[in-house]
Amino acid sequence: MTRLIKRYDNRKLYDTEAKAYVSLQELAGLIRQGYQIQVIENSSGEDITTQTLAKIILEAERPALPRDALHEWVRWGGQLMSATAAEIEERLEALVAASLERVGAFRQIRDEVRALRERIAQLEALAARLEAALEESGR
Repeated sequence: MTRLIKRYDNRKLYDTEAKAYVSLQELAGLIRQGYQIQVIENSSGEDITTQTLAKIILEAERPALPRDALHEWVRWGGQLMSATAAEIEERLEALVAASLERVGAFRQIRDEVRALRERIAQLEALAARLEAALEESGR
């Protein structure tokens, strides 16, 4: 079942079946309930369903997509829609691999910092023992 949504010049969305204004979150809820939506620009009659669905994904759902993934999405542009599933999967795998590589580098740095802190603690303990030994020998 398709729900007709009109978008007015003030950018408000109006559900013609419910006879009420709706938010992007409410539209997302309708979609989760199994409805299809069609969004029409009231003044021009232009179908803006795709743009509205994109807004729902990017604004209402607020995915935790990495900045690099969003940059790649923009770089792909129209190619993304014409790409085959295999091409998209290949690009996403490359993106994930690059992200994991960065995570691996961060883990390595974190491990090195941890090792340095342990070494500093050992050196501080040694310095304290040496200081104590010097004080005892100076008495």
